[in-house]
Amino acid sequence: MFLAVLKSRTLLAGVALVLALAGPAASQSLTIQAEPITHFSFAPTDAKIAFVGGLELWSTEPLFGAWSSVRFTPDGTHFIGVLDTGHWLSGRIARDGEGRLSGIDDGDITPMLDGEGRRRPGKWLMDAESVALRGDDVIVGFEQRHRIDAYPATDFRNSRPQRSLPIPFPVRELRANGGLETLVASPKEGPLAGGLLAISEKSVDAEGRLYGGIVDGPMKGELRVVQRDDFDVTDGAFLPDGDLLLLERRFTLTTGVGMRIRRIKGSDIRPGAVLDGAVVLQAGMGDGIDNMEGLDVIPHADGSASLIMVSDDNHSILQRNLMLEFRLQD
Repeated sequence: MFLAVLKSRTLLAGVALVLALAGPAASQSLTIQAEPITHFSFAPTDAKIAFVGGLELWSTEPLFGAWSSVRFTPDGTHFIGVLDTGHWLSGRIARDGEGRLSGIDDGDITPMLDGEGRRRPGKWLMDAESVALRGDDVIVGFEQRHRIDAYPATDFRNSRPQRSLPIPFPVRELRANGGLETLVASPKEGPLAGGLLAISEKSVDAEGRLYGGIVDGPMKGELRVVQRDDFDVTDGAFLPDGDLLLLERRFTLTTGVGMRIRRIKGSDIRPGAVLDGAVVLQAGMGDGIDNMEGLDVIPHADGSASLIMVSDDNHSILQRNLMLEFRLQD
């Protein structure tokens, strides 16, 4: 009986999503419900990192979910995200009296426009997996039809991409469902001078290393990232000191779901490099995680940084949309 009910609920959820995808094209406000998460366990590392708080998120709007990447604006409160269904998701985080995450306000969900000005041309054309904010651009990495498109930050919801940026390694090497999972703008004052860094999720070279590269700027060129322990890269963000954090995810039948964050020295990021780094955070299936896909860093005046992660529920009733916050103190 349970399996029959589960299949029925999954079917109804799928039908609702299909109807939503075919629905009105305009931007629409979104009410997001939130349940605070106050406790989170994770494996200890040498890094000075602590759990701050989190949220389990849901909405009656069937489009909500499938969250692939998130970027916060300089105020550290407003965010822009992309869904792998080809939608923008934006909003503002709220905090309680003790500074912990308490909810999301001003939610908005909007179907993205492709290069021809079409909305909802099909998932294989608009499978958005990564996003970066840089200057006047909101830059999105798509897989299946692999590309990097730059939208104007002033009106990204209602604009088609203004240009496409070159992928810094052979496109033919990208897997259909393992492409540009990470796009992140480097610090302007760093050696990459604001150059955009791109890393694939699970597309590897002959030596099993992930394809990556610096898209533009004075250090433009290919590089590689060491892949370890069956983890795939799902997002990344730079710390104020120029070091790079990479969010990674693993799912196997024997280990279940896992996530971790590796720290890459900023001085190591250059054309021809093979990047690797120490693990600063790791958690497993019993630690309250889900399919963690998005990561961003919010710097603080005291030199610490907030790490905020979001999960992709794949529009499945068996998974959850999470937002988790940690504090890294150097």
